[in-house]
Amino acid sequence: MTSTPDARSDTGAFWPTLPQNVGVLGGGRMGAGIAHAFLMAGCEVLVVERDLDAVQGAHVRVVLAVDKSVGMGLAGGPEVTTERIMERLRLSTNYAHFAPCALVVEAVPEIWDLKVASLQGVEAHLADDAVLASNTSSLSMTGLAAELARPQNFIGLHFFNPVPASALIEVVVARQTSAELVTTAQGWVQALGKTAVVVNDAPGFASSRLGVAIALEAMRMVEEGVASAEDIDNAMVLGYKHPTGPLRTTDIVGLDVRLGIAEYLAETLGERFAPPQILRDKVARGELGCKSGQGFFPWA
Repeated sequence: MTSTPDARSDTGAFWPTLPQNVGVLGGGRMGAGIAHAFLMAGCEVLVVERDLDAVQGAHVRVVLAVDKSVGMGLAGGPEVTTERIMERLRLSTNYAHFAPCALVVEAVPEIWDLKVASLQGVEAHLADDAVLASNTSSLSMTGLAAELARPQNFIGLHFFNPVPASALIEVVVARQTSAELVTTAQGWVQALGKTAVVVNDAPGFASSRLGVAIALEAMRMVEEGVASAEDIDNAMVLGYKHPTGPLRTTDIVGLDVRLGIAEYLAETLGERFAPPQILRDKVARGELGCKSGQGFFPWA
């Protein structure tokens, strides 16, 4: 798949094709997955992290993801190697290096003040017609847009974990987002080989709201001794054809991430999203899921 020289025409109109230069703020599990998606689609990608240690970690994560895709024959012919793809990846600790990017996707932790500061910091270095996107899974896109100088160029691109295996991207529309950008974002999702669902800004959007509701009820069932975590997950996988059960999915997403989303949804939508004590206890013990080696299941 080829990339285009710019995300806009000379007249300023959006084109539904991928920009040549894409930035990703944050190189954790989600950020590295997002960088992988754009690299595999032929883009030049810049990942910015907070310090050199984080840059190194991001590099390792992206290399592993690209190498796996190449090994599975998903990169094209045999001439397309991991090394060749990685030539299009740059890493930095400097927001100013985002300046040539026509699209930057923010993928920092789900903390309001951090999101706002990060988005404002990136926007200050972008061209007036560049697009800024957030990978937030629950925070108000309209509220975040209100903190920006060019809210019409801001949109939600909620990728799913793990990004390489997920076919879905949730396109979240703030009240300030231009209609033109919504159409463009749908084209970008298609160009990444994924499917877009368009959701108006609301707490938890569609995916997080439904996914967290199921996961919290599954946690309460474990807490009440209704069934084991394994049997609850098997019921959803075998009975409802979910590819992964709600508790194993929680481990993959991160129990701390799920707790933060649940607390936000409880504040905005009511007590039905109140986190169960078992979730709070596990997070307090550092049982965060696969990233810590233990969640509702043990992870090697």
